[in-house]
Amino acid sequence: MASSSRGEFTSSFGFVMAAAGSAVGLGNIWGFPTQTAENGGAAFVLIYLILAFLVGYPVLMAEFTIGRYTRLAPPDAYKKMGGGKSFFWIGILGLVTVGFILSFYSIIASGMIAYFIEPVGRLLGLEAFSDWVISQGASSNMVFTSIFFLLTILIVSGGVSNGIEKWSKRFMPILFVLFAVLVVYVLTLEGSAEGLSVYLVPDFDKIFEPGLLTSAMGQAFFSLSLGVGGMLVYGSYVNKNANMVKLGWLVTLCDIGVAFIAGLLIIPAMYAAANQGTEIFDASGALISGPNLIFQVLPSLFQSMGSIGWVVAFVFFLLMSIAALTSSIAMLEPVVAYVVDSKKVVRKKASWMTGGFFWIVSLLIVFNFERIFDLVVTVTTVYSQPFLGLAIAIFAGWVIKKNMLLNELKNGYPEIEGTFFYKIWPIFLKVVCPILILVVFLQSF
Repeated sequence: MASSSRGEFTSSFGFVMAAAGSAVGLGNIWGFPTQTAENGGAAFVLIYLILAFLVGYPVLMAEFTIGRYTRLAPPDAYKKMGGGKSFFWIGILGLVTVGFILSFYSIIASGMIAYFIEPVGRLLGLEAFSDWVISQGASSNMVFTSIFFLLTILIVSGGVSNGIEKWSKRFMPILFVLFAVLVVYVLTLEGSAEGLSVYLVPDFDKIFEPGLLTSAMGQAFFSLSLGVGGMLVYGSYVNKNANMVKLGWLVTLCDIGVAFIAGLLIIPAMYAAANQGTEIFDASGALISGPNLIFQVLPSLFQSMGSIGWVVAFVFFLLMSIAALTSSIAMLEPVVAYVVDSKKVVRKKASWMTGGFFWIVSLLIVFNFERIFDLVVTVTTVYSQPFLGLAIAIFAGWVIKKNMLLNELKNGYPEIEGTFFYKIWPIFLKVVCPILILVVFLQSF
């Protein structure tokens, strides 16, 4: 049984900020904009919006509802709801997957902290220190990965209300404000109008291309952090009287909103950088994306701005650090919650034990970067995470008894049985979501 002292979110706002923080990560900020620009601009945005609500939202609601019903972390939650040993081990796979995602994610996130510190060093005249900070060598990666892990562990060890909720309520509003400030500034730069056109003007000739559909499907599903247990665990901390349907909508809207606003920032910034002479296309002719975008293209733009560039760089990488941290605490939390619930270990000890273990894994990747970094990324995100997403859709649609989810959702929403949402939600869980997720999963092969 779940411990009565495991914690609970004290407000709906705190829960939405924490869950949205989980969904709003680095991949969301740099992945969505470049995919949009490469796949028909606003045409991709339209398909993404549709799929986010047709596929992402139903599965998100399933995770939230399973979590609140069981008050447990996966894999015990799956077992309690009739999943047996098969889904128990799928839950274990989810914890291993999210832990290894955290291990490589922290290395990328450490770069955000490094680039956040670098302009401060430049302004203070510490050129050698600043060069080392952003060198991305083994020593600097080790130091900043360790700092990032330390921050993550400290927040998670503080508990649900005094750790995760407290800091999410502070970080997410700051993130929204920083986004707004940077978008307004970037749109004043020469060349940004071309990027804005690429991002917002639809190319409907691409709308039925298989690549667009699968990319939009993958982005819609995985930007919501589904399948690995984070959203399920957050759901387990929600008050029984809260309206989960409403909260699920708010979390989905926050995630979509941040992804869209990120596009208003990143794509115009890339074209502004191109206007300054920075190369923004790779050898294949596609827009540069991923870490190369963040660590090469945008720093070149900031350097070309003169003294104001140091301020913009500081603000931008502060934003990226916050986005990384709100996601990382949601990655560590499922593992910590399982150790607390199942092994009866106190939260602080569980946080340092599990966080310390994956910190060691992260350092092993740092010192063997060329050999295993891409392997870990591929195994966890290309193969394991889609499989886990398919599993949770099948579990929610076919294994769990329908009345279990219905009765849980009635807590906080007594009239749900007669709503349009409830009439179509089971159909999506049983048929639409598994088929679409399976399509994305098979694409990985």
